Amino acid sequence: MEHLFQDIQYLKGIGPKRSQQFKRLGVDNIFDLLWHVPRAYFNRSNPDKIKSLVHGEPAAVRGVVKGTHSSRSRRGMNIFKALVQDDSGAVTAVWFNQPFLAGIITSGQEIFVSGKVKGTQGAWELNVSEYEVLDESSQHIDVLPIYTLTEGLSQKALRAIMMNILTEYLHHYPEILGEEIKKQYDVCDIAFAFHNLHFPQDGKAYLRARKRLALEELLLFQLSLRLEQAKSQPQSSIVHIEKTDLVQDMRDKLPFELTQAQAKVVDEIYYDMESPRRMNRLLQGDVGSGKTIVAALAMARAVASGFQAAIMAPTEILAEQHYLSINRLFNHHEVVVARLTGSTSMGERRMILEALASGQIDILVGTHALIQEDVQFWRLGLAVIDEQHRFGVKQRALLGLKGDMPDVLVMTATPIPRTLALTVYGDLSVSIIDEMPPGRKTVQTIFVRNSDGNKVYDFISSQIDENAAQAYIVCPLVEESEKQDLIAAVTLYEELREDVFADIQVGLIHGRLKAAEKEYIMERFKQGEVQVLVSTTVIEVGVDVPAATIMVVVHAERFGLSQLHQLRGRVGRGNKQSYCFLIGDPHTEDGYKRLRIMEKTNDGFKLAQHDLMIRGAGEFWGVKQHGLNQLKVASLVKDQKLIETSQRLVENLNWANCNYLENYINRKFKKTQHIAGN
Repeated sequence: MEHLFQDIQYLKGIGPKRSQQFKRLGVDNIFDLLWHVPRAYFNRSNPDKIKSLVHGEPAAVRGVVKGTHSSRSRRGMNIFKALVQDDSGAVTAVWFNQPFLAGIITSGQEIFVSGKVKGTQGAWELNVSEYEVLDESSQHIDVLPIYTLTEGLSQKALRAIMMNILTEYLHHYPEILGEEIKKQYDVCDIAFAFHNLHFPQDGKAYLRARKRLALEELLLFQLSLRLEQAKSQPQSSIVHIEKTDLVQDMRDKLPFELTQAQAKVVDEIYYDMESPRRMNRLLQGDVGSGKTIVAALAMARAVASGFQAAIMAPTEILAEQHYLSINRLFNHHEVVVARLTGSTSMGERRMILEALASGQIDILVGTHALIQEDVQFWRLGLAVIDEQHRFGVKQRALLGLKGDMPDVLVMTATPIPRTLALTVYGDLSVSIIDEMPPGRKTVQTIFVRNSDGNKVYDFISSQIDENAAQAYIVCPLVEESEKQDLIAAVTLYEELREDVFADIQVGLIHGRLKAAEKEYIMERFKQGEVQVLVSTTVIEVGVDVPAATIMVVVHAERFGLSQLHQLRGRVGRGNKQSYCFLIGDPHTEDGYKRLRIMEKTNDGFKLAQHDLMIRGAGEFWGVKQHGLNQLKVASLVKDQKLIETSQRLVENLNWANCNYLENYINRKFKKTQHIAGN
């Protein structure tokens, strides 16, 4: 297998100069080149006839260049045109800002072009996205790969190099699946897969190749997570054995019954806490599903077993919310809860640190301040990290290193279907609260055009007068930006306070305010002294004001579905009907789809799936930090069945050759030093 990792410059047709071009593409060796998969294909076996073109539709045309012409638009844009003719008619192929094409495309050449059709019969134009000048060397191949290139490297040269690699080196590539497994899951050999991914015989062969290589990637990724787990997971940890009746007393005094989903998740957490192996569990649940009470019961178990617990939140507002909630849950029990954030005074901080180190504090709630070096626990038994995706791996690990291997529970309100969660957070056991508390009214969501925004403000005024309602109005920016035509929070606040809501108390909160200012404004809002709170997304998570029944998101098209869902989750927390107004004028089809989807469903898991399909995994999860950006073939959206297959294979197979595969896996995911769960 080492043959696959020799430097690319020593291969036929490459050399030192061209190897630098490949390295700009992230290709250092033969292995990388095999996984440099085509981004598209020319299927020359069945081109569209020019006479059958349809305005607005994509098309692929094969014909002869009858003439070319270069010009400039009024704005200085270079336009290159080529008249392409087949046996049914002619079309003008158009390229923008590619003046060099005048030296490449000339009359008499056979050419293959694809793109979007404009115009009418007899005056067709094709805005070209891809093109290929055909010559004798490629005439015999019906389906040609189109690769991502860099300056100085042509499709023709890369294809020739790839052909040579497949012929001379592919036999060195390991076949990690046995014949029985390939038969059971109906997948082809690895050699067939690579040949037909780069140069497909036909559509059927391509689909078989893609399936095998997608499974290959997902399988290796799952195995990389298991190997990471085996290295990082300690064999033994704290065992939580209750010494008091705190947990039972607390459950008896709850003013509500746990949902079945909450009870199930609590049992899963307690099972981990009783085990000698360290708990490393992800708790995910939709907005308002009751994750905080589950975390509190986990902390109660730690305290009842003679240990301390800590919960770390990404913002002071969320930390304050947790502090108040947890204090309320434990105020009938002899449990000391303290709060430590960046704005804690030096004197108070010193007292907290002394009490923490001596064991006088049972539960510590805070922000990043918890992971500072001088924060020493007496006996930390459980570390809870909320909205864990907002913390880096090192920050998460630092809290987990406080004390003597405490159990770790991480929480997120970003719902992810279970199959995907097990992939994205492969180092964590996954618990999902997939049931909402009874009696919750569905928030009514309404998309409103900018031109009708004043109707929303009129509705807010009437609701405040008639129902003593409160409202959030969220903007994407703090101050006006010359580059973006958005209403900033500061500007909108002043406009609403002075004009629209002149007789109503309006507050403003954003991330640039000092902690004490934010706390003061939020407290006034909670007490009902402020009826309308203009805010940035600082209130996205954690804020709990049951009297607030209206959420307005300005320029809603600028937000992803999951973020809109989080914002909507700030209302509907009491027993009154709540509303979410999404104000905007989306300029793209995707932006419009997002807002319409929000109107149709309140299910966070469905919304997350839609968001993933619309935005892609990179934007949705920030997979550049995660290792998933190394997936060249597999799709987290399209390949959920293959994800499940890869998980079954890793769980059920005896990977006797793991040591042999470890180097292979490290090479496959080399560009990101993967630490699972980042």
